[in-house]
Amino acid sequence: MIGHSKPDIQKTRIANSMGRARILLEALPYIKQFRGTIVVIKYGGSAMEDPRLRESFAGDVTLLSMVGIRPVVVHGGGPQISAAMAAEGIEPRWVDGLRVTDEATIGVVQKTLVGVINPEIVRFLNGHGAAAIGVNGLDADLFRAVPRDERLGYVGEITTVNTGLIEGMLDQGLIPVVASIARGEDGHVYNVNADTAAGVLAKALQAQKLVYLTDVEGVYENVDDPSSLISKMDLSDLRRLLERMDGGMLPKLRSVADALEGGVSQAHILDGRVQHALLLEIFTSEGIGTMVTP
Repeated sequence: MIGHSKPDIQKTRIANSMGRARILLEALPYIKQFRGTIVVIKYGGSAMEDPRLRESFAGDVTLLSMVGIRPVVVHGGGPQISAAMAAEGIEPRWVDGLRVTDEATIGVVQKTLVGVINPEIVRFLNGHGAAAIGVNGLDADLFRAVPRDERLGYVGEITTVNTGLIEGMLDQGLIPVVASIARGEDGHVYNVNADTAAGVLAKALQAQKLVYLTDVEGVYENVDDPSSLISKMDLSDLRRLLERMDGGMLPKLRSVADALEGGVSQAHILDGRVQHALLLEIFTSEGIGTMVTP
């Protein structure tokens, strides 16, 4: 009889299983390489708002922890803060990509980050079998800060980090989930840009990786040209790019440069709209997004 034979369901299952086995084998060298190292992950954007992506993120972070990598999650909550401000009749204002934070705004920021977003992230991580614990920059003076710019009001520049708090949690097998506020030298609460906080914390912890989940594919040489995505660059390339960069990506890239100069081994800017972006970047040879090395 000429033509294809009847499909063999057993062979199809075996082929699918072999494909899964190859994926696991590809990940093995990376698991060995990064086991025991700290990975600081800035979580935000669509990855925080889309239910599918929340599930993907929670599974990724849980898996990282279970194979011996030590993840630390830092989060902001820009859209949620803006919505809460609107509900209270407060108009948001921005300078150089940073939220102007007056007395009324800092109250909304603190309530939203610490009272709403942080416990929600802890809840869905723990729902996937992780051992996550919420913490904010006020706890045990995790972050101390000074005013960043008088135009910004209560926006802080982190001056000291209590690494012992985070390291103690990691040593107990916990996943710290950090809300980006800080105590000022003047005793006031300060809003801290979450991108900046993630970079400062990664440097203080001497993390192996600093990862940003964003709503773009990565870093572009020309923001108006989607084909100009940069898959890999070093610190000198990044410095040249910073000279002509503005907008919301600027705090991320500045914090990447500062972290790498301070001893962080690698930084990654990933498209958080891609399911399992963390695993694809850390455990595959191709990776996704933009990787920056010293």
